[in-house]
Amino acid sequence: MPRSIKVGQGYITKVKAAVQRQGYPRQKDLAEDLGMSRDTIRKFLNGYAVDYLNFIEISEKLLQDWKAIAATDINTSNTQEATFEPFADEPEVEDFFYVERQSIETVCYQTLCQPGALLRIKATGLMGKTFLITRVLGKLRQEGHRTACLNLDYAEQADLINLNSFLRWFCISVGELLGLPNCLDKYWNEKLSTSKMNCFGYFQRYLLPQAESPLVICIDEIEQLFNHQVVGKEFLGLLRAWHETAQTIPIWRRLRLVVVHSTENYIQLNINESPFNVGVAIELSEFTSQEVQTLAQKYGLNWELAQVNQLMALVGGHPFLVKQACEYLQRYSHVTLEELLQTAPTEAGIYANYLRRYWEIIQHHQESLQALKTVLSAADKVRIEAKQSYWLSKLGLVKLVGNEVMMNCTLYRQYFSDRIS
Repeated sequence: MPRSIKVGQGYITKVKAAVQRQGYPRQKDLAEDLGMSRDTIRKFLNGYAVDYLNFIEISEKLLQDWKAIAATDINTSNTQEATFEPFADEPEVEDFFYVERQSIETVCYQTLCQPGALLRIKATGLMGKTFLITRVLGKLRQEGHRTACLNLDYAEQADLINLNSFLRWFCISVGELLGLPNCLDKYWNEKLSTSKMNCFGYFQRYLLPQAESPLVICIDEIEQLFNHQVVGKEFLGLLRAWHETAQTIPIWRRLRLVVVHSTENYIQLNINESPFNVGVAIELSEFTSQEVQTLAQKYGLNWELAQVNQLMALVGGHPFLVKQACEYLQRYSHVTLEELLQTAPTEAGIYANYLRRYWEIIQHHQESLQALKTVLSAADKVRIEAKQSYWLSKLGLVKLVGNEVMMNCTLYRQYFSDRIS
């Protein structure tokens, strides 16, 4: 019996889809629930060998028959570890799941066509930020732009706590995504310059001159830096400086930056020392009833407006919550919408893992927990302390109504009311 095993190539798409189907919004949520490293989960989902027992445990958590999905050509020497691609992304965006947001896509596209542009895309988790920018970057590539989309979730913790290590990782990663050789040793001189100037020089002398076409760099999950104040402050300040440099140095006009992040940890940033107060901001909103109906149709659900409103009465227009409901009803055709909605706010419902994640966050912030109790006890909108109002809204649990707040949707009200009581 081999000590390690991997998913067969023909089953990779299936196991990736199973992550969200089993109620895990992101791969890192699955990792946390299993008590495994994110690296182990990424390797499993991308067809690289993992420990035999880990393979079985992950498969069972995703309700997969581990014997059926295991590759039959596993090499017990595990030689593929040396060529593991660390930038393998989440499952690719499929048009089947995507609801076009033409007006927002147009703003993003037009912004990134401008020299030296900086685009900021923000929203609470799972609102479709990555789907949106993937579509926009695809269109720009078709028109000859060079693009590199780097997810900071792939950075090692050792890199996130040291500025020099992080900037070296960043430069190497962008180069690899562009298919360029690593020439860092040629341009990086720690004895004669600072790490930020070395990074600046690597872009100005090597990465940017490789072609006359614009270079669009998308930095996703940038909230990974929010808990690393030194590296976060310096790197975000560097991005802001690059954006401003495009006004004076012609070659930097080729660079266009996209910063994508969830707003859950936004409060930890110093707004005056980040790129989040420059450039063009896009904050994604929830789906409209028409967009919910469009998504339902993509899943083969011929809903009338009454059924759309029935789902939205519980979850609002949150893209992930709507998508998960549609996917579940498509897969389990014997389950009715009414039955799904009845169990949705409970531990037996399809949103259990998603809701539990927010409950764990709230329990670590006692002031926010008390503020949430106040909101839940109010029949309508209510006024709470400004900081908590801001943070709970960025978390996505409440929505702002002037200087007051109210629960964002009935699902949250029912779930958290039960937990707090």
